Amino acid sequence: MSATRADLARARSLYNQRQFDGAIEAALAAQKTPATADAATVVLARAHLERYRERADPSDLSAARAALGTVRAASLAARDHVDFLLALGEALFFEDDYGAAAQLLESGLAGAVAQGQVAAEAMLDWWGSAVERHADALDRELRLAAFGRLRDRMALELARSPGSAAAAYWVVVGTRGAGDPGAAWDAAIAGWVRARLASGRSAQLRADLDKLVLEGIIPDRVRTVAPDRRAQTESDLRAEWAVVKERWK
Repeated sequence: MSATRADLARARSLYNQRQFDGAIEAALAAQKTPATADAATVVLARAHLERYRERADPSDLSAARAALGTVRAASLAARDHVDFLLALGEALFFEDDYGAAAQLLESGLAGAVAQGQVAAEAMLDWWGSAVERHADALDRELRLAAFGRLRDRMALELARSPGSAAAAYWVVVGTRGAGDPGAAWDAAIAGWVRARLASGRSAQLRADLDKLVLEGIIPDRVRTVAPDRRAQTESDLRAEWAVVKERWK
C-alpha cells in the first residue's frame, strides 16, 4: 500500500473509531495526491459533520460543505459515492433543509444497499430522520402521505433484510405517522421480537421502540378512548407492553 493510500485507510479507520480530529488530519494528508484526493475529501467532510454533531461548532458544518463542493463525483468508487451522497444528505439535514435531505438520501438507498448492511443501515436511518422532520411540518394530508411512503419503503427493506434495525424502527414511525396507531402497535411488537436478528443494534433498537411505544403509540391509542376510560386504557396498554417485553426479552 502506498503512503498516500495508507493515509486514506488511516483516515477511514479513525473515522470509524470516532476519532474525528485524527481522521481530519489523515484525510488532509491523503488529499495531497490526486489518486486519493476525492475519496479523502469525502472522509474529511464526513469527519467534520460528525464533529459538528458533537460540538455544534458552525465552522465544522461550513468546512464540510466547502469540502463537499470540491469533490469530483465521477472519480469516486461506488463505496465512496455512497458516502458522498450520505454526507450531502447529512449536511442538508444539519442546515434544516429536511425535504431536500430526504430526497437526496432516498436517491442513495439502492447504492447503499449494494454496498452492504452497514452502508444500508446508515442511509436508511438518515433518510428516516429526514422524512420525519420534513413530514412533521406539512399539512395533514401531505404529512400522512409522507409517513405512508416511509412505512411502505421500510416494509420493503424489511422484506429484503429482516435483520435491519433501521427498517424495523422506521416502519413503526411511518405507520404511526400515517395515522394508524393500532398497526403501529403491531409493528412495534414485531420490531421488538425481530430485534434478536439485529446483531449489535438489538439493544438500541429495543430502547428506541420502547420510548416510541410509551411516549407515542400508547398516547395515540388512548386519545381515541372516552375520557372516563383513558387512564385505565393507558394502564392496560402499558401492562400489555411490559408483558410483551418480558416474554420476548
